[in-house]
Amino acid sequence: MKYAFVGLGHRAQMYVDALLGEWRDAGAIVALCDPNRTRMAYYAERIGAGVPCFAPAEFGKVLELADAVIVTSVDATHARYVCAALDAGRDVIVEKPLTVDAESCPAIAESAERSPGRLIVTFNYRYSPRNSAVRRLLMEGSIGEITSVHFEWTLDTIHGADYFRRWHRDRARSGGLLVHKSSHHFDLVNWWLGTAPELVFAQTDLRFYGAGNARERGLEARPARGQGAPGLGADPFILDVSADPRLKRLYLDAEHEDGYIRDQDVFGDGVTIDDNMSVLVRYANRTILTYSLHAHAPVEGYRVAFNGTAGRLELDVVEREWTPPHAAVDPSAASKQNATGWSERLTLRRHWRMPEEVPIESGAGGHGGGDRLLLDDVFRGPAGDPLARQAGYRDGIRSVLTGVAATMSAASGAAVRLVDEGTRIGDAL
Repeated sequence: MKYAFVGLGHRAQMYVDALLGEWRDAGAIVALCDPNRTRMAYYAERIGAGVPCFAPAEFGKVLELADAVIVTSVDATHARYVCAALDAGRDVIVEKPLTVDAESCPAIAESAERSPGRLIVTFNYRYSPRNSAVRRLLMEGSIGEITSVHFEWTLDTIHGADYFRRWHRDRARSGGLLVHKSSHHFDLVNWWLGTAPELVFAQTDLRFYGAGNARERGLEARPARGQGAPGLGADPFILDVSADPRLKRLYLDAEHEDGYIRDQDVFGDGVTIDDNMSVLVRYANRTILTYSLHAHAPVEGYRVAFNGTAGRLELDVVEREWTPPHAAVDPSAASKQNATGWSERLTLRRHWRMPEEVPIESGAGGHGGGDRLLLDDVFRGPAGDPLARQAGYRDGIRSVLTGVAATMSAASGAAVRLVDEGTRIGDAL
């Protein structure tokens, strides 16, 4: 198989590493496409063999060389590349979110339906052993018919803050966190329940990051970026992008081409996304979800609880127990703390029985070994997976539309029905 990449930022690395390493037997990288040639050069050096590099305007030439396209570009560009590749009969592997708005969903659905190529949305959280264990227990009917789900996700001031210093801070490019980040979580719930969302109500706000909140807390006159800032090395919110050789090559050394600043001030102007979100979703099978996402917590992790007619299932995950104050300066600090402050617990509580702690068999690598399972699925096929973890275009659309509907609801103050003819938001469901 001949693979091409479009979008050569951080997200491309996992797939490039896979095709240069353990999954090299699955195919070769034959083309790169990105608006920034410096970023492409970083990956081209690693790939070698004179891999050709193209600008986005030359995407047609990319398609001529490839059997499959891996889309890891800015979220708002996904639909353009996905549809073009599918219309050319190519396979497509696309990072979440599949797209950022309701308008592009029908076009993607139409391209996917008529194309001989397959479309995979890489929801790696499906493959995390703890999340797969939840899916298995629910499929077995361990708590009966599911009536409600409570799902809380906290992003700490390492991970959460980073969305507010890079391009994700612009809603037009990322769709906001309810699309960019929460599409992961909405997909998990859709997959766990085996059903589709119908009605969404949400409230959101920007309470911590951004210039307005900074002024309220007396944080005026902050530097616009990390490089050269007086607080570099001391302020936990100022990223030293030069401290990581890879980030330096991909962004600091590349900014002269397109002006993209990777280390913007999280308390500066230009933030158009929210950092506190609460969502209520009703599903086709009558299950009700309460969901929250908080992006400035002292802990990274999530809690999800399922209530059913025969009991309750609880998953508690701590991905990082606390945030070192120097983590933005020393990239290794966060990973070291992640290794020591990590925990997970899955508890089954059936009516009239003592609670049972369910063992979780984790593997090596990211997300408890889930990333390796995803890469196997992507490059070698799902091989009859009983949990149906490989996600297609309908899965991608459902997760995006939940986030889009939540964003619309928060703006209007009214619930949004995904299958309502008035909004037509769910045309591609």
